[in-house]
This record gives sequence, C-alpha cells and structure tokens, in this order.
Amino acid sequence: MAQEEIIRRYSALARDAAAGRTVADCGPEAFDQGRFGAAGYDDLGLLPEAAVRASLGCGNPVAVAELRPGETVLDLGSGGGIDVLLSARRVGEHGKAYGLDASADMLALARRNAEQAGARNVEFLHGTIERVPLPDRSVDVVISNCVINLSSDKAAVLAEAFRVLRPGGRFGVSDVVTDGEPDPDRRAAVEERVGCAAGALPVAEYRRLLAASGFMDVHITLTAGHGDGVHSAIVQAAKPAAPPGTEIRPMRDDDADQVLAIYQAGLDTGQASFETTAPSWEGFTAARLPHLRYVAFDTGTGQVLGWVAASSVSARPVYAGVIEHSVYVHPGCQAQGIGRALLSAFIAAGEDAGIWTIQSGIFAENAASLALHQALGFRVVGTRERIGRHHGVWRNVLLIERRSPATKNRPP
Repeated sequence: MAQEEIIRRYSALARDAAAGRTVADCGPEAFDQGRFGAAGYDDLGLLPEAAVRASLGCGNPVAVAELRPGETVLDLGSGGGIDVLLSARRVGEHGKAYGLDASADMLALARRNAEQAGARNVEFLHGTIERVPLPDRSVDVVISNCVINLSSDKAAVLAEAFRVLRPGGRFGVSDVVTDGEPDPDRRAAVEERVGCAAGALPVAEYRRLLAASGFMDVHITLTAGHGDGVHSAIVQAAKPAAPPGTEIRPMRDDDADQVLAIYQAGLDTGQASFETTAPSWEGFTAARLPHLRYVAFDTGTGQVLGWVAASSVSARPVYAGVIEHSVYVHPGCQAQGIGRALLSAFIAAGEDAGIWTIQSGIFAENAASLALHQALGFRVVGTRERIGRHHGVWRNVLLIERRSPATKNRPP
C-alpha cells in the first residue's frame, strides 16, 4: 500500500474518532481479543475519550520505555495522541513529549485531545517517520505503537530514530513482526487482517537493521500471536553512550582517511602493535568483519576521535563466536573516556551478534590499555614471552579475553 493511501486511511479513521464512531484498522476479532487498540493500557484515567477511541496500536510502548522526569520523548506515528499524552505525564512538567504523524486529520485530533487533557508539555509535528523534522540528538527516547510495520523503508525509519536520539538514548516500540517460515500467502493474509500495510519485518531482519543503524542492546519480545508466524512484539534497543560532545556510530567508508591516520598515530607510539605502517583501506576492510566496527566522533566538527573493529580468528565453524579486536584513540583525545565508550559499545554489539569470546594481545608495557580492558571484564589468560622483536627490542605480549556471560555456553 502506498504511503498516500495509508495517510488517507488513517485520516478517515481520525475523522471517525472525532465524530464518536468506532475506530479499527484491523480485523474486529483482533480488537475483541484485546490484542489491539486501548486494551493493552491500564492508566487511561482522565484521558480524552477521543484519544482512547483512536488508539490503534498493538501494545503499550510507554510501559516499557522507562520514561523519567525531565526527559524528551518522540512518538513515531502518534495518531490520536494517546501515547504522547501518557508520556507527557511520565516526563513531567520539565520534560517534553513530541508526536509525529503524516496525517493532518490525526494531528488535528491529537491537538484537540491534548488541549482537552490540559497537556502543556506536548508538541505535534507534521511529517513522516522516514524523515523526522527534529535536529540530531534532540530526544532521549523514541517510542512507536504498531506504526513502523506500515513503512516501506524501515531502514530509513530506524536510521532516523538513531539520528534524533542523544547518546545513551533508548528505543522502545510496539510493533508487528514475523517469525518462522509459514506459507507466504497465508502470512500475507494475516498481515492484512492485522493492518500491516507494508509487511512486518522478520525478527532476524529487525535485529539486522537496528544493528546497521548503530543500535545495541537489542531485545525483541514476542507478545500476542496472530497466526502463521505473525506476532505483536516489544522491540527495545539503545544508542551507545558517549562522552559529552561525542557520538558513536557504525564505521563508514568515508571515515577511511581519519581511521587510518589514527591507526598510524597509534603505531607510531610503539605500544600498539608489532605493525609499523597502517594498511590501505582495502587491506583494512579485507582483514576485518564488515559489522562490529565503530567510530567515535566529535558532534561539532565531525572529526573521528577513535575506532574499534573486529577480525575473525578462524574460518572454522567452531570459532564462529570468537573474534579478535583492536581499539585506537586519537593521541590528542586520550584519557577522555572515548576508548572506554568505544569498547563498551563494541562489547554490547558483540553480545547482540552472539559473540562469546573477544580476545586480543597487549604489550606488557601498555598499562593504560590493560587497565581499560580489565575494567570492562577482560582477563589476562597468558603471556607470550619474547614473542617478537619490535624496534630492536624483544617484547612480551599479554593474551587477554572476555567471555560473554550471556552467550558463552551457546553452541555455534
């Protein structure tokens, strides 16, 4: 279904809600069974009747968003405003709740509902969830209720959610997903019945798109089942935390020059590696996994301040969850928490990817790197004494590793 048709459909539902008519965007049996609409809420007291009537979601994202007083929250596809009004209560007078919707009729309904509820810390924006009209790093939490499945460009939606979140921000949505391998025609029929106009994402693809956008700590919890592998679900994730004025995101090809310059600066110290010259970008990428590579950058200048990346240790299947890593910080930016933030984000991404062992080697003299790694759960498992000559000196290398408490016993 085209975006214009989706907007027309929900505009008509908004007009029905405003007129006091029954509103439903999926099969009536789904509403009757309490799977959609306002049935998932337990704190609707004092909300305008039209806001409750226009609730078309598949869960209660406000209940899982862990909103705190003073935070700023954005609801993607806010409809009649029920989740915005509930969020506004939780963030309090010093916080703010934004609602974003592409339907002018829904926005008009939501604004009337907010006025009737006396909510002053809310603002409703006209726009699409694929192109959010808010600045970078402007909200603490992104929520949504059964809307992302309607988009034909879900990668863009998740990328926008990542962009507008502040470092350490949270993503908590209710959505419809698919799981398993049922008959595609039957699945399509179920999706149509529950209102998934553009098709629900498979759970694995949802995870992949979140990771590609930069999200970590991904949790997808299936709730109600609708038949043929279609489920309502809670989807939670986080944007990596970072020191003030910095952000962590996936590494891109246009970072090449800065990444390699930082690499070379680290090698020049004589304490980072037996290597003495950074490779070409082609050599760098060929030796490292295409995922699990991140940069920290200055949000004011865009300058890359540090990076972390992973290499596989073996092509044998038994080592599928074992990787080796490298982390480098610009010499002028050390002791500012950047290395710790990068490594913390890398560990979280590894957990999401099912990595059970992260390993590396550190020169025995590199006390700062050893202390950083030990603070984040790495341990020394051995010493390779006088393993190689470096600038004419025999060096010892400490072998370190971190075993995942969540996945270390999971078979490959």
